[in-house]
Amino acid sequence: MAADQVVDGFAQSLKRDQGLAVVTVESYARWARKFLVWRFGQGEVCLRDVRVTDASAFVKSEAKRMAPAALKNVITALRSFLRYAQFRGEVTAGLAASVPAVASWASTPPIPRAIAAEHAQRAIDSCDRKSAVGRRDRAVLLLLARLGLRACEIVRLTLDDVDWDCAQLRVRGKGGRESLLPLTADVGEAIAAYLERGRPASPDRHLFLRSVAPIRGLMEGSDGIGTIVRHALNRAKVDAPHRGSHQFRHALAVRMLQLGASFPEIGQVLRHRSPQSTSLYAKVDVSALRKLAIAWPGGA
Repeated sequence: MAADQVVDGFAQSLKRDQGLAVVTVESYARWARKFLVWRFGQGEVCLRDVRVTDASAFVKSEAKRMAPAALKNVITALRSFLRYAQFRGEVTAGLAASVPAVASWASTPPIPRAIAAEHAQRAIDSCDRKSAVGRRDRAVLLLLARLGLRACEIVRLTLDDVDWDCAQLRVRGKGGRESLLPLTADVGEAIAAYLERGRPASPDRHLFLRSVAPIRGLMEGSDGIGTIVRHALNRAKVDAPHRGSHQFRHALAVRMLQLGASFPEIGQVLRHRSPQSTSLYAKVDVSALRKLAIAWPGGA
């Protein structure tokens, strides 16, 4: 069987049986295919010939050129593929568990990089409200800054997700989970302005569309939202700690923490599945942590 056939079956299983997001499925499938090509070349694939040493050698070869954080994604994808193959009876039991882990320190994850509130506002204000693209970009930036949406969640929004009567927005998050978020006044006004005087006429039901042909929704997995952010930061002459869209989400969490919100409340707004994801923001609130610090014996 050819590598592409094996990978197609794997991808279909991820979508059908696990309900993973399109971006995740594409990532896992890409690494599964790369592993098969590495092991079998362009010839026929025989999964029964895969050995523990193959998985280890592949991970080691990728480790030479990848950072630990990126390598973890490779390992997760490879384990998922080998579990799929094991379920089909095509590889020996326990092969997935033999994929080596990446050395890292779970107790010291990186501090989230958040854009400063005034810099975020300058980026939002840099959008030209008189142009169609400016109205679209302003609405996108407000969704990032006020509601903490992920880039993929903005791309997935459709016209039917906006409930104007109840002032709510339906958001499709990780793993296909849906949430209802309040549509704040400024976000609602920005979306309305784009729909009335900016959004091109199109049968495509996506809320935000490309500004040039072909007129359609922004492609999931593309860097469309990131491009909007970078252009806004450049216009506003903001030297942000990061150039991506996620810094707005981090900034919302930091702001909520500074205003006294609890970690469960922040996790609920950001739709975190694990409390550990929200606990990272404890590092940001240094003043609060100082109150909990125990004085060092004999210290000043």
